[in-house]
Amino acid sequence: MTALALAQLNLFPVKSMRGMSVPRWQVGPRGLLHDRELMVVDPAGRFVTQREEAAMTLVSAQLAGDRLLLRAPGAAPLDLPLAARSAERVRVSIWNDEVAAEPVGAEADAWLSRVLARPVRLVRLAADELRQVDLRFARAGDQVGFADGFSFLLLGEASLADLSTRVGRPLAMARFRPNLVVAGARPYAEDGWRRLRIGVIELELVKPCARCAITTIDPDTGEAGLEPLRTLATYRRTAGKVHFGWNLVHRGTGTLQVGDPVEILS
Repeated sequence: MTALALAQLNLFPVKSMRGMSVPRWQVGPRGLLHDRELMVVDPAGRFVTQREEAAMTLVSAQLAGDRLLLRAPGAAPLDLPLAARSAERVRVSIWNDEVAAEPVGAEADAWLSRVLARPVRLVRLAADELRQVDLRFARAGDQVGFADGFSFLLLGEASLADLSTRVGRPLAMARFRPNLVVAGARPYAEDGWRRLRIGVIELELVKPCARCAITTIDPDTGEAGLEPLRTLATYRRTAGKVHFGWNLVHRGTGTLQVGDPVEILS
């Protein structure tokens, strides 16, 4: 039997923007450190994603030490400091949650408003805010940043390879935005996992990931199509939703590294 291993480790400093693949990264109480710690909001404080702004797929957010570098086609890069936290608080909403956030600053707001051609703000989840994971799937005290609902998203390499074969062309892993990509398993083996250990971190698979139209946006061009949702719907639909990959909550903190063994506990 082929040993299971962590093949990719991805984080997304700004929700719904391009992220970054890293060889190793620290895991904190909310998941990967700085993963979806920042978010774009409209003037009312409501979160903005690729669902309504497909152009966000072309905006990249990269971390370098204590700096955040934003890049977008046709715009000069924006380099922002992340070391200093703001004492200012604003209320922002993401799905059914309302949480305290810190404004990043007028320069970031102006840059993003030009790039997206609409008034928006960039905010950071307040350091002292605890956004509780849905208690139907987690324990009291389990927390998450600005991800849709869970601290980790996992997908198997073989599952994507199978989907690509069904669609008839290679699909980029970036369409699905997983934090953890596992190699060595058969297609959709993750559907049968409930608890696993990657390196020193234990995780629980608590909910299959229901997929939305973001997966139909080409990460290289920002253009939307019908795939892969059309194909996924033919064999991955349950209770009216299309599932691909799994949401997880983690137990403990430490460091994850590409190549870490993946052990199925149950």
